[in-house]
Amino acid sequence: MLRTLKSRLAATTVVAAVAGTLLTVGPSAEAAVPDTIPFKITNNSARGETLYIYNLGTQLSSGRQGWGDANGTFHAWPGGAEPPVPAPDAAIVGPAPGQSATIRLPKFSGRVYFSYGKKIDFRLATGGLVQPAMQNPTDPNINTLFNWSEYTLNNDGLWINSTQVDMFSAPYTVGVKRANGTTLTAGALKPGGYQNFFNSLQAQGGGWEKLIQRAPNGTILRAIAPLYGVETGKLSPSLLDDYINRVWQKYRTTTLTVTPFADNPSVKYYGRVSGDVMNFTNSSGAVVTSFVKPDSASVFGCFNKLDAPNDLVRGPISRTLCSGFNRTNLLTNTNQPDVSAASFYKEPVTNIYSKKVHEQMVDGKAYGFAFDDVGHHESLVHDGSPVEASMTVQPLN
Repeated sequence: MLRTLKSRLAATTVVAAVAGTLLTVGPSAEAAVPDTIPFKITNNSARGETLYIYNLGTQLSSGRQGWGDANGTFHAWPGGAEPPVPAPDAAIVGPAPGQSATIRLPKFSGRVYFSYGKKIDFRLATGGLVQPAMQNPTDPNINTLFNWSEYTLNNDGLWINSTQVDMFSAPYTVGVKRANGTTLTAGALKPGGYQNFFNSLQAQGGGWEKLIQRAPNGTILRAIAPLYGVETGKLSPSLLDDYINRVWQKYRTTTLTVTPFADNPSVKYYGRVSGDVMNFTNSSGAVVTSFVKPDSASVFGCFNKLDAPNDLVRGPISRTLCSGFNRTNLLTNTNQPDVSAASFYKEPVTNIYSKKVHEQMVDGKAYGFAFDDVGHHESLVHDGSPVEASMTVQPLN
């Protein structure tokens, strides 16, 4: 049940191909991005507990895993062990309620964690940092209220997002201040959105309410993502089977056309099912990749039978399939990706978790699953010459 940091940055490690669109950056970008940038943390939580901040990730210049201190200085993790051993204390005390504080972000691909009232228990295994795994009831952080943002800061700029790929918990927004003085933000909930999400999920039934985790005193801590619901038996492993089977049946006699790059519509792949396999061909008719019929876990996790390597063929096709399965719009449009939000989540059995996350966002944008960036429905901000990044933690209401 343990997961290491190097494998779960789905939202920020696709910097070169966000939403299937290749990004190009001018030659002056390297000079525009210093080694560290200010990161302003504002505590609007109205909670009296100490706020702890962690800046963890991979140093891009060396490829080493470690943490950044308040000054942005990199510290490599020492070697781990099996069973995992406690990691060095990387906590930074955050601002008091109603206050702000500024630390510095180094050039990382990583995460900024925050927790209330208790430090996060991080461990080091032989493979690297072990992240909290809330699908594991024995995780030492199971009763700690925490969350995280994901970011990449490199020579091409800053990408920073809020994420609900693994869980929906303590709310926050992220932002980037640009050289012209304007600020881009993402991740804002509607008024009452935090409680409305949990109330709606609780009322859904069908096992979806079992995704909600509570502290010993009954207060809500988080909702885990549906992949973990399937893995832990809270959701049926056959939850999406009917829809998956209908998709596979449709494309035995109909062609699924995938145009994965919004800025290059001439690149198309054509999918048809034979047996339990969907084969994709290119414009010349050559098979370029194939997918065995996925199961619910593969769909919710965008992995396993829907694996998406960081290439320019299988990965982009898989991202498109994954988004179509989670949004359940593969039957209504044979040309994918269908990125109109009006077509999303219309099936009675769909990714209810992601649907309800999006419903509570001010702008409708979130990372409800790993490839929610297909069609730019993700809660991400980017700038090539960032002046300052920010995070504002919000009240739980």
